[in-house]
Amino acid sequence: MGGLLEQRYRVDSVLARGGMSTVYRGRDTRLDRDVAIKVMDPHLTADPAFVARFVREARAAAQLHHPAVVSVHDQGVDGDQVYLVMELIDGGNLRDLLNQRGKLAPAVALSVLGPVLSALGAAHRAGLVHRDVKPENVLIGPGGQVKVADFGLARAIAGNGVTSDSEILGTVAYLSPEQVETGAADARSDVYSAGIVLYEMLAGQAPYRGDTAISVAYQHVNSDVPSVQDIPLALDTLVRKATRRDPALRPANADAFLAELERVGADLGLTPQPVPVPGTAPENDRTVVMRPVPVAVGATPPSVAAEATRPAVPKPAAHAAMTTVSTGPPTPPPGVAATRTMQRPEPPRRRPPQKKKPKVDPVEEERKRRKKLFAIWGAVAGVLVLLIGVFFYYVSAGRYTTMPAVTGLTEQNAVSLIQQADLTAQVEKVPSNDVPPGTVISSDPGPDTELRKSQAVKLVVSRGKPVVPFITAGAEVEAATKEIQAAGLKAVKDPAKDAFHDTVPIGKVVGLDPRPGTALNLDSPVTLVLSKGPSPRTPVPNVTGKTKNEAFAELQRAGLEPVEAGGDDAAENDQSRVVRTDPAAGTVLEGTGNKRVTVFFQNNREVEVPEVTRLKVREAKEQLERTGLRVKVEFNKSNNATVVNQSIPPRTRVKRGTEITIVGL
Repeated sequence: MGGLLEQRYRVDSVLARGGMSTVYRGRDTRLDRDVAIKVMDPHLTADPAFVARFVREARAAAQLHHPAVVSVHDQGVDGDQVYLVMELIDGGNLRDLLNQRGKLAPAVALSVLGPVLSALGAAHRAGLVHRDVKPENVLIGPGGQVKVADFGLARAIAGNGVTSDSEILGTVAYLSPEQVETGAADARSDVYSAGIVLYEMLAGQAPYRGDTAISVAYQHVNSDVPSVQDIPLALDTLVRKATRRDPALRPANADAFLAELERVGADLGLTPQPVPVPGTAPENDRTVVMRPVPVAVGATPPSVAAEATRPAVPKPAAHAAMTTVSTGPPTPPPGVAATRTMQRPEPPRRRPPQKKKPKVDPVEEERKRRKKLFAIWGAVAGVLVLLIGVFFYYVSAGRYTTMPAVTGLTEQNAVSLIQQADLTAQVEKVPSNDVPPGTVISSDPGPDTELRKSQAVKLVVSRGKPVVPFITAGAEVEAATKEIQAAGLKAVKDPAKDAFHDTVPIGKVVGLDPRPGTALNLDSPVTLVLSKGPSPRTPVPNVTGKTKNEAFAELQRAGLEPVEAGGDDAAENDQSRVVRTDPAAGTVLEGTGNKRVTVFFQNNREVEVPEVTRLKVREAKEQLERTGLRVKVEFNKSNNATVVNQSIPPRTRVKRGTEITIVGL
């Protein structure tokens, strides 16, 4: 550290170490700015082919200009050191944040993933694939700014064919199944990895764990990602969709994933949240650290040391006199004559009379000793038997527990009971016609089964009736069919329902009938509405009197974009009937951008009849129709005629859709 690379970049302190490289804080002495310098390990740079790939990938990554992408300033080779100069982000990465706070709230998780998908979307549009999306490559800077790093490095490293066990184990948790099986990666591989990152943010841990990289990779290829507990169903469905093992069932790229993420967030009312910067403690989370006073080995404790160093205090004189030994007579006080005193010697003390010990029979003494030893050893043996029994009880009975009965309970109550029984719950959500959503259908093993503590048990929880999935316009028929089948429904085709569309190519999916989000019974048919290509002239079909679903389906088949009217003209439910459209039925819409049709509905709400006398017939019809009434004109039907009478008096409340007759003169 402290040296210069190519006489320009000063290498300072270490920021992070990995299996393939070390990242340093550095300084660009030419432009006088702080930078981050990633220096690749020598075991990689010894391969000339790797150096060539590294340079090529670094140049491609430098072409990305996006606010959520860590900028690449420069790359170079100085002797045996291959390095990359990047934008310096002061803060930390997503791994630091997860280690600090565990799982994140859904709104915060979406606020982190949004910029990540936006950055990946820019790369996918440029023909680049990241290949190594993981929390360590998601940087969080001051103010919660999220940025993605290391574009292209995974491809350069993978081509070298040399990786460390730690690097494999750190990355394999986010690899897509196709990367594990064949090494191939495209935009949908990045979508899978981003979905795993979203799962970890919501659940607090990655979906697959194991002691070796091989065991984790095996789970990616052979197991579906489990559900995340305690999050909304729509968000859980999105996680499972992004992490499908079949790439055709995932969003096509990061832009498509981001569009679905924003739609789910809007439906759930999840507003963007500030992203916490790693290392900053949450509000109301103060920790008091008590540090012990260091004492050197062999040193005197503080209290003792203080006592030892305390200055000696002289004792009182009287006490000193009491302890002084004199060999002569005491000196009398001044002015008192000295007198000689004689002390009487004390008489010698007599010893108390000694009691004679009674004579003991040796045979009786031996019998008592053996009896005492027998009692002692009997007590010891009893204690040992008791301890051995307690030990075997805890070793055998203490290791097992009983599976509780959870069928018919809510998911939350069932998981709580299983945790109280010292077991681990693994939840699998499946559709069901009869069992309410969130209710346990069955458990494996069943109730009253004896299990080892901490053993995993499977809970099958109802998702409720299958819901028609959301399919992106332009999707392939095969991919849409698999998505519908995965939801528990059956995909069918009906050429009569195929629709014109200006942008979706012929034969691709335009929409579904019934509409996405509709709940159906298991194995119910869902019609794939396929594109018939653009329509040069599109007359608005007459959908008056039809239900909302019927009207929208017919308008979509005509290549139009139906939009529900707002306010009093909105539908009360899917069975509300159409009263009119704007443009009206029969109107021919020309051009490719004019396809929007507003649909007005009749409902049971009452409206107040406005006064239209003395207005022109044209003005009266417009005002009455806006109120939701049907208009019939008699006598002079000219638009310029004046209304002299109306069949229903003004300010009368009638049901919407009621017909009113006006007389023109």
